[in-house]
Amino acid sequence: MKLVIVDDDIALLNALSRRFSQRGFTVVSFAEAVTTDQLTAQQADTYLLDLRFASQSGLSFIAPLRQALPACRIVLLTGYASIANAVQAVKLGADDYLTKPVDLLQLEQALRSESQAITHTMQDTAAVLSPDQLEWEHINRVLSEQNGNISRTAELLGMHRRTLQRKLAKHRP
Repeated sequence: MKLVIVDDDIALLNALSRRFSQRGFTVVSFAEAVTTDQLTAQQADTYLLDLRFASQSGLSFIAPLRQALPACRIVLLTGYASIANAVQAVKLGADDYLTKPVDLLQLEQALRSESQAITHTMQDTAAVLSPDQLEWEHINRVLSEQNGNISRTAELLGMHRRTLQRKLAKHRP
């Protein structure tokens, strides 16, 4: 089974490549900017895409890969999980959506499984998010909708601009 991994985190990329090579996958990895043509040329069975990859988005690869290789599995992996991104990934044709840090057994199951539905992963993610995580997701969604405008986002959220900036400076809970 051929697996293509696209991730700019070199340490994670190397660890995943070693892990899945040992598990019987033929692994091709990309740590630098890549084109859709380069990915489709691999004719892989499974693609593991990072949501935020260098200056690119893993979301931009899903529809072209699905169109070129309808039978392939596409799994989106992210450290910036949000329900909105998960829904968008599904609409574009992703088979699964997982958050970092990821359990390697769960990741392997997602890469091999042909019947695992992304909706279960989304429901599980929503069910286990803490109030702090939900707040973080909501703030980032509103900020994204305002194209990064901190003042407008703070106004919409009913908080002071400096409070919003402090919350944004923290790492995702």
